[in-house]
Amino acid sequence: MRGPAIVFDNVSLQLAGTRVLDAVSFRVEAGALHCLVGPNGGGKTSLVRTLLGQMPHSGSVRLEGEITTPLGYVPQLLDFDRNVPMTVNDVMALLGQRRPAFLGSSRAAKALRAAALARTGVAAMGAKPFGSLSGGQRQRVLLAQAISPVPWLLILDEPTAGIDEPGVRLVEALVAELHDRGVTILWINHDLEQVRRVAQSVTVINQRVSFHGSPAQWENVR
Repeated sequence: MRGPAIVFDNVSLQLAGTRVLDAVSFRVEAGALHCLVGPNGGGKTSLVRTLLGQMPHSGSVRLEGEITTPLGYVPQLLDFDRNVPMTVNDVMALLGQRRPAFLGSSRAAKALRAAALARTGVAAMGAKPFGSLSGGQRQRVLLAQAISPVPWLLILDEPTAGIDEPGVRLVEALVAELHDRGVTILWINHDLEQVRRVAQSVTVINQRVSFHGSPAQWENVR
């Protein structure tokens, strides 16, 4: 089984009178590991939010194929009050809530979350206050939440920002493993060396698409 293809068709977006996206059209193939690159303010995160249904826009965004589990999403930043007394396990349960909160988490859900935290290298932090974690540790927790359960579509918005080198390698290995399983991965990435290492295909966007193709083709036109 493979994850869905993603089709952006003539997507445009304006915010407060400023054009953020201008007739953006491209396709991410089913099961691809696709990197979205471009300058800050170029519209990458806004484009992802149109896919998530969080931004009003013209044009269309659609998935082609069957999705049998919820999609996974790792935001670049999580707006979180450090004074809120929630543990890592609490945050995982809240973000992944699938049934009424008063029923608590099922044993199976707890096991999935524990396994995901172990996979992202933060197994010992479940009982720690989420607000006490470093930025890199938070990103690992958010990645763990996104793969619990394993999705067929994973959206990453600079998940290695603020993570140390061992953490970067861990994230890359995990993403490669999911890609090998057929998961479709859309990864916003500012690290061009990392893009060269991991990407199967690339789209460059700065309000509109300036390139779409393989990393090798991208190197030839840069």
